[in-house]
Amino acid sequence: MSDTGEKKQLLHLVFGGELSNLADVQFRDLNALDIVGIFPDYASALTAWKSKAQLTVDNAHMRYFIVHMHRLLNPAE
Repeated sequence: MSDTGEKKQLLHLVFGGELSNLADVQFRDLNALDIVGIFPDYASALTAWKSKAQLTVDNAHMRYFIVHMHRLLNPAE
């Protein structure tokens, strides 16, 4: 990060897949996970999440998640 006033990157991963059952976060097929992408902030990750979730609204077992990667990379923050 430079001193030019750039916004700090807070990386977020958006991914999803079909769950085995609705009570757990246990995916039916790990090879079929949909990795939507890595985003520089929560707002853009949320936009991508909403888009994918809306596309799969007819499948009750399909779930998308946002992972706060910046918390995993820098747990002290």
